[in-house]
Amino acid sequence: MPPSNRLFDDFARLVTDAAGAAQGVRREAETVIRAQAERLIRDMDIASREEVDVLRDLVATLRTQNEALTTRIAALEARAGTMPAAGVSEAI
Repeated sequence: MPPSNRLFDDFARLVTDAAGAAQGVRREAETVIRAQAERLIRDMDIASREEVDVLRDLVATLRTQNEALTTRIAALEARAGTMPAAGVSEAI
């Protein structure tokens, strides 16, 4: 019986070493893939979250200013007694 125990011990050690090696390969592959993905995203010059937030705030401010200016133009035209041209009102 002792020889078979040694055989099972060697086999168990082999399986354990193979599992450890497979985990190491998996970690290395994940590291390489993550590095490649980060490099690809960096090379694509994609906007960061902060840049998108700043642009969203800027667009909201400009939209508010545009609405205020449109109202002001309408008030000035009404006071002057002129009507806007048909093409101008459609463009706004």
